[in-house]
Amino acid sequence: MQALAAFHFLRPWWLLVLIPATLLVWAVQRRGDVRRRWRDAIAPHLLDALMVGERRRLAIRPVHLTALLLALGAIALAGPAWERERPPFLDDKAPLAIAVDLSLTMDAIDVTPTRLERAKLKVKALLARRDGGRTAIWAYTGSTHLVLPLTDDATLLQTFVDALQTRIMPAPGKDTALALRTIDAALAHEEVPGTILFLTDSMETAAVRAFKAQASSGRSQPVVLAIGTERGGPLRSGSEGFVEKDGVRMFSRMDTAALKRFGDDTGVPVATFTPDSDDDVAWVQRHVQSHLARKQTAQNSRWKDEGWWLTIPIALLGVLWFRKGWTVRWITGLLVAMALTTPQQELRAQAAAPDAAPPAWRFVDLWLTHDQQGRLAFERGDFASAAALFDDSMWRGVAQYRAGQYAKAVQSFALVDSPESDFNQGDALAHLGKYKDAAARYRQALKRRPHWPAATANLALMEKLAAKADKPKEGEEPPDIMPDEVKYDRESKPPEGEGKKTEMGAVQSAETWMRAIQTSPTELLQRKFALQQSQAQPSAGDKP
Repeated sequence: MQALAAFHFLRPWWLLVLIPATLLVWAVQRRGDVRRRWRDAIAPHLLDALMVGERRRLAIRPVHLTALLLALGAIALAGPAWERERPPFLDDKAPLAIAVDLSLTMDAIDVTPTRLERAKLKVKALLARRDGGRTAIWAYTGSTHLVLPLTDDATLLQTFVDALQTRIMPAPGKDTALALRTIDAALAHEEVPGTILFLTDSMETAAVRAFKAQASSGRSQPVVLAIGTERGGPLRSGSEGFVEKDGVRMFSRMDTAALKRFGDDTGVPVATFTPDSDDDVAWVQRHVQSHLARKQTAQNSRWKDEGWWLTIPIALLGVLWFRKGWTVRWITGLLVAMALTTPQQELRAQAAAPDAAPPAWRFVDLWLTHDQQGRLAFERGDFASAAALFDDSMWRGVAQYRAGQYAKAVQSFALVDSPESDFNQGDALAHLGKYKDAAARYRQALKRRPHWPAATANLALMEKLAAKADKPKEGEEPPDIMPDEVKYDRESKPPEGEGKKTEMGAVQSAETWMRAIQTSPTELLQRKFALQQSQAQPSAGDKP
């Protein structure tokens, strides 16, 4: 009944074709009515005796088939719809920020091996389900710190998730409301709505107001997954010891009733972890997807066009046209179709490559567009063929980039006006050794999309490489020295590692990056958080 109530046509004006379909049957039957044509010339009693073949008046004739095909085609083109279309690529689009509670209670061992270690396992299971979805990692206690910005590099995310320890946080206590405000502000510039997942063992009463306002704001959706048990357990310290106060081990118990009240009061989805399965991870992913689906439906309502189902009976009825006596001269329609499509193919080919000859028509063009053919070649790894097939400039540039045709990729990306195009041009120019030009494109990308981590990192690298390329090497003449002059720089020394090859990439792999630093990720995060906290202390002291 719900589907029937939502039934409507997306393009109802096509239903007007039903009128000429009905008139066609009426006109043909009127023209073939022998009795009507002779009733003024022959007496009725004689006409009845002269009429032959009236028993066949109910036979199906070609005009009936034509009218039925017109009617089915009109209904299909009108676009019958009764349900909304599910937004595509939810996993790829929906950003997720994971906030991990690193307060001391997360070291409780009521969950094997600890609450924090179990939370890490849940994060890794969630990353595997997201299949390349952009994810950020945050850590919070009394302060909130960014561990890793939004990225789709699962290996890098897992590396930093493993580095999380309760001892690295500079501020004690727990301020979940501050974490919510900080992370929501970081997600505010995202084009699609995001979700903030809190992995914790408790929620403060003081955070109710902030979470309630966040749930009703329509911005990033908060979700809480509680890690722990009601029976609780002692807090582990080190590998074998436990935290003690006045000679007594400290215990932590999860208040399930308080968490349920928190969810009821704020409207925020709250769940407790499942120790023996990943049902909780699937629950989180469903909320990430449903939140994006609701927001996209509100912003761009799309109904699923079900008219394509009618193409099946249309095709079956079309077979009857080949019945003896019902033959249709298809050649006229075929010539008209070729006359209409050929100029469009030539224009499309000229737009893609003005100086190149238009591609030869192929049988597959009847079934797949050039972009669809290019995507199939791209997925097979045949990037050179994909580049030749794509009409879309962005996809053509990506295929040329993958095929090593960097100069052509720059030209293709330049046809698209977007920050992603500027970024991709920078990557291609970097491979060509044009570091200054690449830096200029990264700056343009950052102007149009501020706080882009990948563009910021690449810009810094390009500026470093450009400065290094401009610096004259030992024994070389600067460009402003006359040929008959020779100058020697006796004080300068080549920097260490001058002859090493520099690798450029949008995002360095975790293994390469870890070899470049002289400390563990855990110690690196601890120093970073301490520095951020010390810089934030003056502003915190100004608060009343």
